[in-house]
Amino acid sequence: MLKNILLGILNYSPMTGYDVKQFIDGSTSHFWYAQTSQIYRTLDQLEEAGCLTSVIEHQDTKPSKRIYHITDKGRETLSAWLHNPLDRIPSAKNELLVFLFFAGQLDKDTLLDQLRLQRKLYLEKQGDYDAATGFIEEAVKEQPQLARDARLWEATRRFGQISRQAYMQWLDETIAMIEEDF
Repeated sequence: MLKNILLGILNYSPMTGYDVKQFIDGSTSHFWYAQTSQIYRTLDQLEEAGCLTSVIEHQDTKPSKRIYHITDKGRETLSAWLHNPLDRIPSAKNELLVFLFFAGQLDKDTLLDQLRLQRKLYLEKQGDYDAATGFIEEAVKEQPQLARDARLWEATRRFGQISRQAYMQWLDETIAMIEEDF
């Protein structure tokens, strides 16, 4: 999936690996996180496959930077993926649910500590959705031709926001259930 994300991003405009990481952090990271090392490794793979090219831009006062460009083959690959039917429900892996499934052997306090930690972490991430709104608005200001895309970006941001709210509600209910009778 990361290959498709990178092709999609670079289809908007050429970027450095750093710029791609910043784009991901401000947009798709709420539903598809990628580490910097994964991004660079995948950019290299896409370049080897002929889906991207890169050029080194030398700078006088700063280190040189590599700028990635999508190729016609990369656009064809992206288009083929986008036209592929979404004929299955996406799988969801959730480490907390795996933990909780087997956590019956823990004492009540340890279990509650873990769930409260998750709740705290989720609360801290709530601001990411506001930041994503700013990212979307700024992108449209800078590139008005992205207005159509931005509407879909907003839909993904809203999905993340609603999912996070539902997750918080579920955590609160689960914590209350354990506090009451466990």
